[in-house]
Amino acid sequence: MTLPTPRHGTGGDPGRELADPAFWKAPPAHRLAAFARLRALDSPVFVPEGTGHWALVRHADVQEASRLPKVFASAPGVTTPEPARWVRALFGDSMVNLDGADHAQLRKIVQRAFTPRLLAAAEEDVHAVAARIVDDVLAGQPQEFVSAVASRLPLEVICNMMGIPERYRAEIAHRVNHASENIGVERGLASRLRMPGRGLRALARMQRMVAGIGRDRRKNPTDDLISALVTANVDGQALGARQLGAFFSLLMVAGVETTRNAITHGLSLLTDHPDQRELLLRDFEEHADGAVDEMIRHSTPIIQFRRTVVAEHALGGRLFLPGEKVVLYYASANRDEAVFPDPDAFDITRSPNPHLGFGGGGPHFCLGAHLARVEMKALFRELLTRPVALRAVGLPDLAGSSFDNRVRSLRFAFERP
Repeated sequence: MTLPTPRHGTGGDPGRELADPAFWKAPPAHRLAAFARLRALDSPVFVPEGTGHWALVRHADVQEASRLPKVFASAPGVTTPEPARWVRALFGDSMVNLDGADHAQLRKIVQRAFTPRLLAAAEEDVHAVAARIVDDVLAGQPQEFVSAVASRLPLEVICNMMGIPERYRAEIAHRVNHASENIGVERGLASRLRMPGRGLRALARMQRMVAGIGRDRRKNPTDDLISALVTANVDGQALGARQLGAFFSLLMVAGVETTRNAITHGLSLLTDHPDQRELLLRDFEEHADGAVDEMIRHSTPIIQFRRTVVAEHALGGRLFLPGEKVVLYYASANRDEAVFPDPDAFDITRSPNPHLGFGGGGPHFCLGAHLARVEMKALFRELLTRPVALRAVGLPDLAGSSFDNRVRSLRFAFERP
């Protein structure tokens, strides 16, 4: 089968807009309109950014590519830029950058560690942490939501679940807060020269810390996740020090950063759509699941992931060849008119809601999807049902990243419901 291969690198190519750092700093409405124009084209466009990639922007195309790892591989890396070989050799491969048997084996070990007992304890802890955070907020009445609320919940829950001692948590919070701050954002030369060394030193400190905890847990296991990971026996294997460090880094960034952004966008959306907030308040249990999924669809915390083509395949009106790069734009797929009627509307009753906020399915579907939903439901129950409710003030301060829909800060205030 031979499909047309659109030319690229020519004047007027719509893919050039996605390669321009200014595009990602533009208002969200501008970016969404550009993605709508791309979805209407007959085939994917080429984006001349770095080594270049083909943009998959339609829901069906993103989902199909996600479910064909033997064609669209995660290795050598899903982020931009891809991790250097020496970095991978030194720090280990993150699970999101693995394919085939290597990925399956590592995921099996991790899944084995998430025992029903551990998950039940984590869910119970989520509700206790959410209540404590809102108690603290009502007592102290801070004005910035990300640091006071949205970042605290997933960080405390994951640290409790992992069994991270209290003395390490302030540093972890600092590292996580800056971990993805510059991913996908155009930086000046001086910053590009400084950041890699500083970031790798921070990563090394984090991995040494968790490796030390892992060594102790092998000798003296407890009921936490690190103990389960280092003592799990799947076909005679458990996580080694580098694998544990890589998983910890992934969990800290993916589990904390994405959830905090979804929570922050969620408060902003409920403030901007008082009818939806009122509907949720009238019957929280009836609408909470729909509200969480719609917050995730509407905000899409992870904007895109990269894949490498390893086998010839026709998709979306184009024949892809081995060695080419594609990017799965979840932010566009989640606004696809062919799947979501009135896609720009925020509607907590939307059903069905097959959003791709946790990935498009396949072996890399987000392991933390259930925990993220539990965290968001628990926190919004506390935020919305107390005698003093919270609302966003002004617009979120967005980072302007092409990788994640990161919120630097959001002011908020208190009001009587």
